[in-house]
Amino acid sequence: MITLFLIGNIASGKSTAARYLERRGALRIDLDQLAKDLYQPGSAVVDEIAQEFGWGVLDACGGIDRSALAARAFASPEDAQRLNAIVHPVVLEQLGLRLLPANCCSVMVPEHDLAVVEVSAPEGFTDAFALADEVVAITAPVEVRRVRAIDRGMVPSDFDRRAECQPSDERLASLASRVIDNSSADDSLFDSLNRLVEELGVSLPVSSRSARMEGRHV
Repeated sequence: MITLFLIGNIASGKSTAARYLERRGALRIDLDQLAKDLYQPGSAVVDEIAQEFGWGVLDACGGIDRSALAARAFASPEDAQRLNAIVHPVVLEQLGLRLLPANCCSVMVPEHDLAVVEVSAPEGFTDAFALADEVVAITAPVEVRRVRAIDRGMVPSDFDRRAECQPSDERLASLASRVIDNSSADDSLFDSLNRLVEELGVSLPVSSRSARMEGRHV
């Protein structure tokens, strides 16, 4: 199985790319979702987050109130790093369980030719890059991404706060083995992904127009 890490800043098109490849038959793993799945009431991760950021980040059931946590964890790059230091080791462990072969032959794991891993905070996850065959940065100018995010309903100040905590396109490029420019509102992103799949020698069904159209709305 070929493993592809996708990195990119908010509204760059990283999730659109991952879901497009998923529709073509790839296994998609969203590290953000892996982290959210850890936010179960009473878990060690939830307890540590509450101690670090205050009990106000908990909801009525004792789980994580994601909006409250986001407001505190993305207040500054330092706060984002504090959250990442708590969640990262556990997410890395969970990712390894999904990518590495299982030792127990009684566990039936679906076979995929390609695994796509969405990485929203690559600066704090470089120690996992050894698991990837390719690290691909999806980029677009911040002005383009800001318009996209606002069109999707994000408050401008929220975008600005989050974007300030994220690496520059130059830094993303330095972390990646290749870069895909997603500045244009056309099919160039999907065309680049199709070429990448072909270069990697991965066997996936041919993409359809409907798959591309769905991707534009992700």
